[in-house]
Amino acid sequence: MELWLHDKVEGQACDVKVLQVLHYEKSDFQEIAVVLTESYGKALVLNGAIQVTEKDEVFYHEMLVHVPMFTHPSPKRVLIIGGGDGGTAREVLKHPGVEKVTMVEIDKRVVEICKEFFPKISCALEDPRLEILYEDGVKYVKETKEKFDVALVDSTDPYDFAELLFSRDFFLSVSCILGEDGVCCSQTENPYIMGNVIRRVQGYLSELFKYHTLYWTVVPTYPGGLWTFSMGSKRVDPMNFRKDTAVETKIYSPHLHRAVLNFTLYEEV
Repeated sequence: MELWLHDKVEGQACDVKVLQVLHYEKSDFQEIAVVLTESYGKALVLNGAIQVTEKDEVFYHEMLVHVPMFTHPSPKRVLIIGGGDGGTAREVLKHPGVEKVTMVEIDKRVVEICKEFFPKISCALEDPRLEILYEDGVKYVKETKEKFDVALVDSTDPYDFAELLFSRDFFLSVSCILGEDGVCCSQTENPYIMGNVIRRVQGYLSELFKYHTLYWTVVPTYPGGLWTFSMGSKRVDPMNFRKDTAVETKIYSPHLHRAVLNFTLYEEV
């Protein structure tokens, strides 16, 4: 009998053929599964939704990280909210000027499982520049006294404990802990399925940052395939970004950086 992963969202579903279930458990926060798929290699599944696969994760992680990192003139201290699979930290730590990365992940089991099953994605989680805090990201940004150059919100979909990561209060707290050249970037879902999320977050960023923009990537295993990121910058125009050939990437490039910033489709949906 064939086994298929049925990832259902509002008005749409995606089916991925599963060859083997490698791990399943219920943590204190969510259902966690690791499956081997026919087309995309191993996949991390949280509460029935695909979060990352071996084959297409680079399209998400490189674009979430490098557009804001190259927008900032000299990022040294970086905050990651979520990101338990380790892919975001891996990309951040490619930047030679980074001195410290703080990753705030609510579910320790996600990190532990990804270290076991996704070594190429989680390979930077032992980097001495990385500090992992297992706590609520909303609470952390509200209470921390630390200051950061770049904040990256690598969250799950806006439900349950992740819902507040898409609130105005959260982005206000993030803006307060960023330096003068601070840049914030958050994943903001598919524009056709969750255009309301994009419009809401873009509204918050327009209030809190001098520059706010939407850009995109393609992730075949995410609902609709098209995925967006919302970025706010306190002082630097994202089009006036740095270029550094020392940072090795597979997808991101200066040409792509400029191209994806010219994205206004969400205004039509």
